[in-house]
Amino acid sequence: MASLPQVRHYTVDAESAGQRLDNFLLRELKGVPKTHVYRIIRSGEVRVNKGRAQADSRVQAGDLVRVPPIRLSEKVEAKAANPAPAREFPLLFEDAAFLALNKPAGVAVHGGSGVSFGVIEQLRQARPDAALLELVHRLDRETSGILLVAKKKSALRALQDQFRARETAKTYLALVKGSWPASKKVIDQPLHKYLLPDGERRVRVTTPDDPDGMRSITLVKVLGAVRAPVNGSDGDAPRLTLLAVTIKTGRTHQIRVHLASAGHPIVGDDKYGDFELNRLMQKNGLRRMFLHAWQLGVVHPVQQQPLQLQADLPPELLDWGNIREFFV
Repeated sequence: MASLPQVRHYTVDAESAGQRLDNFLLRELKGVPKTHVYRIIRSGEVRVNKGRAQADSRVQAGDLVRVPPIRLSEKVEAKAANPAPAREFPLLFEDAAFLALNKPAGVAVHGGSGVSFGVIEQLRQARPDAALLELVHRLDRETSGILLVAKKKSALRALQDQFRARETAKTYLALVKGSWPASKKVIDQPLHKYLLPDGERRVRVTTPDDPDGMRSITLVKVLGAVRAPVNGSDGDAPRLTLLAVTIKTGRTHQIRVHLASAGHPIVGDDKYGDFELNRLMQKNGLRRMFLHAWQLGVVHPVQQQPLQLQADLPPELLDWGNIREFFV
């Protein structure tokens, strides 16, 4: 018989000082849905030093946080009883503060939205003795490349502050339909998030006067034309361009939507792409979206020194067409 849920008490440590209450709870209450966390905060059942607190209240070292008994659904409990398989990922950098890994395409960064587990859950299972492993930022499931994971809360806050302040230099490699004009180097268009009738998230370019639009800036550099290895029976090979894309803002699906709105969707993009082109490329060996988080510049959260990271293209991209020519 399952035990009845109990009141929980947490003492805020020095590393968590200054954190928002909602973020503190989301990290402490593993497996509890975000909607439930916000519900118990709004209801006043969460107490900080015996007083009610808001989601945006800042906790301080030594604060005592009381959390009411939480009864999880059978589905959530079953998920907790069947943890993600342990898995390590290729490392680009690691020290006591954080690590940078090379995420493969097709793996979500975390569980949710129909995905049982992602990179972070698998990494935690592979490192059961790690005091903390938290995602610093996100990558789309089908995007490969650099992903940062914090090993200390102080490093998590410092790195996330850099992302929020747009102090990181994030460059992606993208293969797009058509011949990208070399003169088109900046896309400065606001983006608007919305939901499809089935609840799936989408993003579109909007107008500057849209109150829900978020300013989004993408810089584009042409690396060259790509020769697709198309079979003769498929007709003439389509024109494709390899781009180095640097984002100055980190909006959801920013690169995918900006490039598609310019008439040059990313090859293999199943949300904003050219579906006929995608089918042709799949038939000729390219079976994923060609978007890769290639380079990332950050300031080390402890040493305060610039750190430049790079994740080379995975073989399924590097060995397709004449892509390798650009990196020899």
